[in-house]
Amino acid sequence: MSKVKFYYDSDTLSYRKITRKKRRTFKYILAFLLATALFGLLFVFIGSQFFESPNEKALKRELSNMQFQFDLLNKKINEAETVLANIEDRDNNIYRLYFESNPIPEEQRKAGFGGVNRYKVFEGFDNSKLIKESNKRIDILQKRIVVQSKSLDEIAVLAEEKEKLLASIPAIQPVNNENLTRMASGYGMRTDPFNKTRKMHWGMDFTAPRGTPIYAVGDGVVERADSNSSGYGKHIRINHGYGYVSLYAHLYKYKIGKNQKVKRGDLIGFVGSTGRSEAPHLHYEIFKDGKRINPINFYYGSLTAEEYSKLLDRSSIENQSLD
Repeated sequence: MSKVKFYYDSDTLSYRKITRKKRRTFKYILAFLLATALFGLLFVFIGSQFFESPNEKALKRELSNMQFQFDLLNKKINEAETVLANIEDRDNNIYRLYFESNPIPEEQRKAGFGGVNRYKVFEGFDNSKLIKESNKRIDILQKRIVVQSKSLDEIAVLAEEKEKLLASIPAIQPVNNENLTRMASGYGMRTDPFNKTRKMHWGMDFTAPRGTPIYAVGDGVVERADSNSSGYGKHIRINHGYGYVSLYAHLYKYKIGKNQKVKRGDLIGFVGSTGRSEAPHLHYEIFKDGKRINPINFYYGSLTAEEYSKLLDRSSIENQSLD
C-alpha cells in the first residue's frame, strides 16, 4: 500500500492530503520509459563500439581466413608465373631454335583480353580492384598455358619430323670398312677406264670382292631395283624423302625389290661388276633435289674422325675410276 502524503495549507492552517492527477502520472511514466529507452540505446551503442558479438567474431574469423587464402592464392599465381616464364624461355631459346622454328613473341604470350568488360561482375565491392586484378592475372596465366601447350604440340611434331629426317638422310658408308679392298675413286674429274679421257665421276667407287654386302645408308623406299639404266648395270635407287636419293650400281644381285621400305643398315644387295664396270666394286651416288652431290659429306654415322680423314684424302686423288 502506497504511503499517503500531506502538505500544510497556510491559508486554512491545516494539513491536506496530496492527490496526483492522472495526466501528470502518465507524463512521469512516459518520461521514465523514454529515459530508459535512451539509456538502453546508449548502452547498446557503447557496447557495440567496445565489445564484439558472437556473430561479429565469427564473421571476423571468416574474413581473416579469406584474406589468408587470398594471400596463398597470390603466392601460387606468382610461383606458376615464374615456372611458366622459365618454360617459355626454354621453348623460345632452345626448343624452337633447335628445330629452326620462329619464337613466339612476348606480346602474343601475355596479351590480355579486349572488348567487353569481363570483370564488371566484380565491381561494387570493398576490394573490387584487388579481385579484378587477381582474376585478370589468372586469365592471362591460363592463356599463356594454352599458347605454351600448342607450342609444345608443334615442337613434338617438329621433333618427330627431325627424327625422321635424321634417320632418312644418307649417313653411313654403304660397305663396311673390313670388307673393303680400297676406296678406288672419289667424286670429281677422273680418268675413264675405257677411253682414258678425263670426265666427271659423279659418285664414289668402293672396291670389294664380289658378293660383299651392301647396306642402305638411310631410311627410305626402294624406287628402282633393275638394270634398265645405261652403264649402271644392276642397280638400286632408294628415295629417302626430303629430296635425298641414293644410288648403288654394278651389283651382283639384289636383296630387296621395288617399293620396299628399308631402314638404315638393312642389307639391300651385293657387290658385283655388272654394266659398264672394269672390276668388282660398288659405285655409290647421292642426289639432292635431283642434283648429284658429293657423298663424302655423308659418312658421319659410321666412320671415326680418323677413318673419315683417310677416306677424304683417298677420294681427292685424281686417279682412274672403275666405271
